[in-house]
Amino acid sequence: MRFPLMIAIPLCLSACGQTDGISRDTEPFGAIGENETITAVGTEPFWSIEITRDQAFFSSPEQMDGIAFEVSRFAGNNGLGFSGEMQGEKLNLTITPGQCSDGMSDRTFPYTATLLLGDDTLEGCAHTDIQAFEE
Repeated sequence: MRFPLMIAIPLCLSACGQTDGISRDTEPFGAIGENETITAVGTEPFWSIEITRDQAFFSSPEQMDGIAFEVSRFAGNNGLGFSGEMQGEKLNLTITPGQCSDGMSDRTFPYTATLLLGDDTLEGCAHTDIQAFEE
């Protein structure tokens, strides 16, 4: 009985060691400057959001005139996030690096976008005024 415990305990302890995950020394995502205007778009349903500094402007077929509101910016280890409230609903937008196609055009975007709006999750693509999409 002692022999299995002598093997099991070191194995369990070795599982608690450091992983190859994200180091605390990792710099936050910095590929999009604070002065860049970010545009994210999605299809099915159609939507777009433009963010300049702490101001956002959302539009969709249901909101043709668009809605302006404030957002807070935060940088993670592999992307950029924005959070705010639009007409009483919480909104979170995550921008991550990676080629993206909107499925409707021949454009290739440098970023993917995930928009959480209330209980809905919308997927799309993003670019900035400095880092444009390619045709």
